[in-house]
Amino acid sequence: MRRISATILIASVLALNGCAGMNDTEQRTLSGGAIGAGVGAVGTALTGGCVSCGAAIGGAVGAGAGYLYDQHEKSEK
Repeated sequence: MRRISATILIASVLALNGCAGMNDTEQRTLSGGAIGAGVGAVGTALTGGCVSCGAAIGGAVGAGAGYLYDQHEKSEK
């Protein structure tokens, strides 16, 4: 159990370091994709559908929404 926890901790630290140098557009697109994938996976799990398909579709829609939100924010400035 301790070995699995250490592996998860190391993977999390490496993943967060990869996001450190992103600009606003990249951060919003990635955040939208991650949120969309989570919502898609949960939604399809609750309805009995294909969880990986729901996560993929949700991630794509979320990434697009994050990008559009970023473009809207830039046009407001």
